[in-house]
Order: sequence, then C-alpha cells, then structure tokens
Amino acid sequence: MDTDGSETVDDDSESGERSPSVRSDPSSDIEDGDHEADQSAPPIDGEPANPTESDSDQVPSDNESESIEEMLLEFDEQEGLIRDRSLLDPNYVVEEDRIVGRDTQLQEVTKMLRVALGDNRPPNLFLYGPSGTGKSLITKAVCKNISNICEQRDIRFGTVEVNCQDLDTLGIAVYELAERAADEAGVSVEVPKHGVATKEKWDELYRIVSENFDSVVFVLDELDMLVGRRDKQDPAFSRLLYQLSRSGAIDDLSAHISVVAISNDTKMMEAVGSRALSSFTPEDVHFDDYDANQLKAILRRRQDAFYDDVLSDDVIPLAAAFAAQTHGDARKAIDLMRVAGELAEREGDSEVREEHVRNAQEKVEKNRVLEVIRGISTQKKLCLYATATVANETEDGTARSTTGYRVYQFLTDAIGADQYHQETYVNKMKELTTYSLVDFERRSHGPSSGMFLEFQFAERPDTILDTLREDSRIDMVSPDEVQTVVKAQLRNQS
Repeated sequence: MDTDGSETVDDDSESGERSPSVRSDPSSDIEDGDHEADQSAPPIDGEPANPTESDSDQVPSDNESESIEEMLLEFDEQEGLIRDRSLLDPNYVVEEDRIVGRDTQLQEVTKMLRVALGDNRPPNLFLYGPSGTGKSLITKAVCKNISNICEQRDIRFGTVEVNCQDLDTLGIAVYELAERAADEAGVSVEVPKHGVATKEKWDELYRIVSENFDSVVFVLDELDMLVGRRDKQDPAFSRLLYQLSRSGAIDDLSAHISVVAISNDTKMMEAVGSRALSSFTPEDVHFDDYDANQLKAILRRRQDAFYDDVLSDDVIPLAAAFAAQTHGDARKAIDLMRVAGELAEREGDSEVREEHVRNAQEKVEKNRVLEVIRGISTQKKLCLYATATVANETEDGTARSTTGYRVYQFLTDAIGADQYHQETYVNKMKELTTYSLVDFERRSHGPSSGMFLEFQFAERPDTILDTLREDSRIDMVSPDEVQTVVKAQLRNQS
C-alpha cells in the first residue's frame, strides 16, 4: 500500500509557529519584605492608624466603578434583543427550510451522496465557489440527514470534517482526520501526533474507520490551503486526495470512503497531480455568489434569532447590501446581523437600527483586516498599500499590477526601504490571495498594453488603507502625496 511513507516524520518546523512572548507581571518585582515594611510603618499625623478601616474605605465614593459581579448581574437583568444566538452563527447547521437560493446545489449533492443509504460508496465531490456561498452548509445539512436515516437502518455512517486552513503538513492533516473520526466514533487515537511516520497515522485512521463505520464521508474544507512541504513535487492536498481516493483498494478496510473537497479556488484541481486526479475523479458542483435578494431572504429566515419587533425595517436590506458588495458572502451578512445586535444590546437600545449595522460593518471589516495585516511583513504591507491605493481611486475598485508596482516604487523610495523587482512585487500580491483579502485575474487591454494582473479586493480598499496606516513606517508618507502619485499613474495608464 502506497501511503507516501517517504514523508516519515512530521516536518513541524514548517509550520512557523512561535511561542508567545511572556510578559512579566510588574508586581512580581516587589519583594515580600516590601509589603511587610509598608504594614509596619508608623501612621502619619492626621491619618487613621489602620488605613483599611478609614471612612473612605467604608463608604464608596459616587464615582467608584462597579464590581465585576455587579456589572454581570446588571447585564443579566437587562432585557436582551437576541433570543437564539445559534441562528447568528454562520457555521450552525440550520434546518432545511432556512437554506435559501441553493436549490440546484442542494439537489445535486443530495442525489450523489444518498447512495450511502443503501450501504454503498458515494462518489467523490468537488464543491467550488467564493467564500460564504453555502458549500459547507449544504454538505453538513445533507450529511446530517443521511446520518439520521442510516441510524434508523442500522448503517454506521460517519461524517469526518476538517478545515485545512491551519494544517501545515500531510502528516498533521492525516492525524487531524484520525482525531475527528475517533471523536465521531467515541474512541481514542492510539498513535501520537508527533514523532511517528505518516504511514502509521494512515494505518491508525484506517483502523478507526474499519472498526467503527460502514460508510464515511470525509469533508475537506478549504482544501487548497493544505500546501505542505515545499520539497515535495505535489502539494499536500494532492497527496491527501490520492491516498483517500485509493482507500477502496486496501484489503483490510471494509468501510466505504468518499471525499467531498471544498475550495474557494475554482482552479484548485489544476494543481492536483495526475495520479491523484485519475483516482479522485470527482463530480463538480459550482456555487456562485449570492445576490442581494438572496441574502435578504437568508437573513429573513434567521430574523427569529431576535425577539419580536426589535429589528427596524432597514436592518436586513442594509446588511444584505453590505454583504453583496463583497462577493455575496452569506457568512458576512449573518455576522453583520449578529454584531449589530450585540452592539445594540451593549448600548442598552430597545431595537437594532441602521446605525448599528453601519457600525458593525466598520467593526467586522477592520477586525478582519487587522487580524491579517498584523501577521504580514513590511514588504507585503507596502505592496498591499500601493495596490489598495490604486484600487481606491478607480471606478471599478480594481488595480493593475503595472500601476500598483509604480506606486510601490514611490513608497519604497519615500521611506528608504528595499525595493523589489516587479516580478517579486507580483508574487507578494499573489501570496496575499491566500488570506482571501485580494484576488486577481490575468488581463490584456489590447496589443499595445501587454499582459498584466488585475487585482480586486474582498474588503473595501479604504478600510485596508486605514489599517495599514497604523504601521509607523507607512504613516511616514502623506496619504495626499500618495494619492497625487496614483492619479498621475492612472492618467498615464489610460
């Protein structure tokens, strides 16, 4: 059995994990003797001998802050606006009648996976499309219903789902699958996470599946993020698909195994190796963007998460409109509703209004951008800042790589930073697509312009710019000066 035994030990160094810095408690620098000296010091004239019994300690002042317990009890007594917070969790598996605008995809996935009801092996699936378009939701809903029916028919059906975004190597991914399968079966994994060959983890995964299931669907979300070790010819997701899709040839594996691969990258399958592609052979299901009307319908199906009459009429249309601007992301629409409701609750308001949605939009965007930007290098920040500045000045919110590079050159000259060649600038921008912050397409505007990449942003460029300017080096350059350079370059581009 080919289990990619060449990758014998996990390459944990590839993950790039660093231990968090430890900040010492300033109070730890005070010696115990110092406390004792304070307690034995003679009283100062006019002060009570024991300061703990002073009048000021016995009678709280008017501006004394509330205790934690008092604040908690005060909040507990308030009438909240949100009745069922689970409905405002984008990852919550809702009932079928709450799934909107995905009738075709729901039917396709159901028809292909339903053969598990007859104790047969379902086909492999590849679900692709932008983030927040219902890929995971549909898969979870269908598998949940299959599981319920299989239980009635005494068929041991299992769904093993992992998100590959934070998995670094093939070995880690296989162990994660084994852990999830063990959790589903109510058993334990009997091999360690580190220090053993990847083959041993495959063997353990297959043992757990064989002993506890008749049929298993492995749901691999954001599979394209599992790149793995750079010294391998094929990316880790390709090798993972190869092994799982060949599992039917293993003599001592009695369970049926099928794979649902989910990706935001429509071209992911082009990076799958030929061996994996020939054995995986999935059925493709495309998920397109939600439009504003579909997003409104999705939110209306979840408005009972709030108590009656606490949502003003403009809340749902506005939240849907904001989400429609960023590739029709239903997760964002639902998250906006949740944050808006929480902001209204914290402010003690009796209803959720338009202003809460606008504040939620600003908060959600900035928090997400901050989370991404804090972890990238200064050079990537400069590339991103230059490109976002161009996109912020164009009518369609896009930026050509050629124009973005010239602005990048200006920025690096202005702050005295190292300057990359245009090819490296483009590669840095491509790397930022893995954060779902920016996307690109290859374009040509006629024979004279040549080929270039056109970047577009998942968030508003001005939000990205505001966040990047928090970096002191970037803030050294006047935004007005950068804008002048951008406008000049755009005139030359026309």
